[in-house]
Amino acid sequence: MSGPHALATVTATLHHLLSNVAPGVMVTTQSPSVARIDNTTDQINIFLYGIHYNPTFRNSPMPGEVKRGESAFPPIPLVLKYLITSYGEGDDDISGQEILGQAMSLLHDHPVLGRTDIEGISPDSDLQNQVEKVRITPDDLTLDDMSKLWSSFQSAEYRLSAGYEISVVLIESDRASNTPLPVLKRGEDDRGASVLAAPAPSLTGLRFANQKPSAELGDLISLLGKHLSDDNTIVRLQHPLLNSFIDIQPEPPLSETEMALQIPTFADDAELGSKWPAGFYTLSLVTQITDVPTLVSNSVSMPLSPSIESIDPVIAPAGSIVFTIECLPQIRDGQKVSLLFSDRIISSDVITTPADLTASTTITFTVNNALSKTTPYVIRLRVDGVDSIPVDFSGDTPEFADNQKVMVT
Repeated sequence: MSGPHALATVTATLHHLLSNVAPGVMVTTQSPSVARIDNTTDQINIFLYGIHYNPTFRNSPMPGEVKRGESAFPPIPLVLKYLITSYGEGDDDISGQEILGQAMSLLHDHPVLGRTDIEGISPDSDLQNQVEKVRITPDDLTLDDMSKLWSSFQSAEYRLSAGYEISVVLIESDRASNTPLPVLKRGEDDRGASVLAAPAPSLTGLRFANQKPSAELGDLISLLGKHLSDDNTIVRLQHPLLNSFIDIQPEPPLSETEMALQIPTFADDAELGSKWPAGFYTLSLVTQITDVPTLVSNSVSMPLSPSIESIDPVIAPAGSIVFTIECLPQIRDGQKVSLLFSDRIISSDVITTPADLTASTTITFTVNNALSKTTPYVIRLRVDGVDSIPVDFSGDTPEFADNQKVMVT
């Protein structure tokens, strides 16, 4: 197939064709700024001034190169832009126009560069073996296009010219193609594809208890979607810091559009603090049916909030306050932790996570220049972008939780 020499081959083939325009006509392939050496001869100049990509072949393998099931890298599909300029002997305009007319007539009657035209011009290009034909098409350049083109030729004086496109020139990629072996059997025991009578489950969103912005340990959350009533479906959660999935059986009853998920509490699992780090989880549904490949639904994001167990503010010198906060779930290495104090974000000083998986993580923060108020500050703990929920929902009306309020006097 065509190699990198194909560009030069096209220009050389045009040179060979236009050499037959008329006896005594000199054919050159130079920039118009230097093409006209003297005015003693009739002359045609061929100048390749632009190269564009052909979008049709840009993402497809070389035609005729691969079979069904194989893959190969696409070639470079080029459209070549040429400017054909004529000069008459003595720079006579009428003579130059006659020569240009003869050249245009020859190209009109020769719209395709065939194998016999190309073969022998450049033996290294293999352009003559290209499956796609190399076509010659007039390129209508506007007066503005022609003016801009000739102004780029520095001191060259404008001469009557015609534009042509030649396409498509396919330069083959040197990267190897992939040719997989034929398939001997389709699935286990050559039974072909597995077909389900009902659509697979899909998720559209989550709904948290009490209209919370995120889930907390012990919450019952609702999964919203379609086709959720399959008894073989489990809920799978994944956290960036966990090496394995968390698979949970949804709560009965199931409906087509909603299922409930109970997040465990410490009463269910004493080591829960280390198994469920705060942050964002990826939640999806996994359906496992006998003799059918496992089906995994689309995924949605589930934020899990940290919970503040206690706050111990201590007034430090120079008007600073040092907060010691105990929280669950335990903070893991690599998690980003900060304190939201009024409208300020305070980075952590020291994070201490005990070896006891049932114990809380202790974090200290230093807040400088804290202004005294007659009302308490409501603070929040942020872990990997998920904030603790500073609201107590146990009463008739929601209130800010006492364990997330501090007085500064």
